Amino acid sequence: MPIRVLIVDDQALLRATFRVLIDSCDDLEVVAEAADGKQAVELARAHRPDVVLMDIRMPGTDGLAATEAICNDRDLKDIRVLVLTTFQSDEHVAQALHLGASGFLGKNTTADALLDGIRTIAAGDALLSPTATRSLITHFLSASVAGSESVPPEQVAALTPREREVVSLAADGKSNTEIADKLFLSVLTVRTHLQHARTKLGARDRAQLVALAYQSGLVRTR
Repeated sequence: MPIRVLIVDDQALLRATFRVLIDSCDDLEVVAEAADGKQAVELARAHRPDVVLMDIRMPGTDGLAATEAICNDRDLKDIRVLVLTTFQSDEHVAQALHLGASGFLGKNTTADALLDGIRTIAAGDALLSPTATRSLITHFLSASVAGSESVPPEQVAALTPREREVVSLAADGKSNTEIADKLFLSVLTVRTHLQHARTKLGARDRAQLVALAYQSGLVRTR
């Protein structure tokens, strides 16, 4: 079955462009379009897409509020949110990750990168591994996020030394393959350590795991 996508953007031209691009792929399918956050939540509940392409800055209900509503709805727990933003100026990215978004891309990204990003998010991974995003992640997640909650110390203490090491490398922007090569582990073992860390810290996915790692002090910026 194709990956089902909901496009959320207040600009009709961008929505149409994304639709043509996504529908041109056999393994992807646009199921609906929303012009604001309120409509996005309604359509997410109606269509249950695999991935929501979410613009942040929209009139009315913005992308942050919509992301929070979708990610906090137990009935929508399998939906992944991919934030679309202007990379260097949108400091709402950290908050979006904290609220449950699984990753982010700049609106100036290439067509191939966007399509690969949708597939990556749908597979349960997060767009936090490319080296090019490392400094951006560090900048956003090291800043204080309004309303964020720290991870209870006992949850952090439950991580094994290896899990801490793997999480630290993931937070530094390394992919599973890079972590495996550095620690002389298999990619499957790295995935297992990350899954255990996510469970212990109560993280929805890799993106939230990284956010919690910074917020808890488990990982610190250089």
